[in-house]
Amino acid sequence: MFSKSKINEPGPNAGDAATPATSEAPAAAKTAAPEFKPSAPKAKPPASVLSSDLHIKGNLKTPGDIQIEGQVDGDIRAHLLTIGEGATVKGEVIADDVVINGRIVGRVRGLKVRLTSTARVEGDIIHKTIAIESGAHFEGSVQRQDDPLNPKAPAAKAAAKS
Repeated sequence: MFSKSKINEPGPNAGDAATPATSEAPAAAKTAAPEFKPSAPKAKPPASVLSSDLHIKGNLKTPGDIQIEGQVDGDIRAHLLTIGEGATVKGEVIADDVVINGRIVGRVRGLKVRLTSTARVEGDIIHKTIAIESGAHFEGSVQRQDDPLNPKAPAAKAAAKS
């Protein structure tokens, strides 16, 4: 039934002359397979951390994550933004996820916004979902929007109502 002689022979047998194309095709497919391997997904880089002794005057923008422990005077745009307990941000914050443990003076826009018990926010919050823990300090207005990351969304709604 099985014979090692066909496997170990370097070339086709005289009796296999009718099927050389079929016997070579699988071998060619096997050698071509490694060329088409999908690459592994890239690992997500760790969050950029701005330490507590850092004071930045200017805007920050990244598609990644930022953890603020110091002070930022300017606007911040990120995927996940974490404001540390001793941190202060003076400016507009726009992120998919915003976790506030420290102080923000300015508008907050986020799909998910979370104010922890140590948070102090002085400004408006525009969100899709929000969580405010007991003990958080908040002065401003809260507005829910389906697309809070789009700054033109409120103007479009106001124009539609007119």
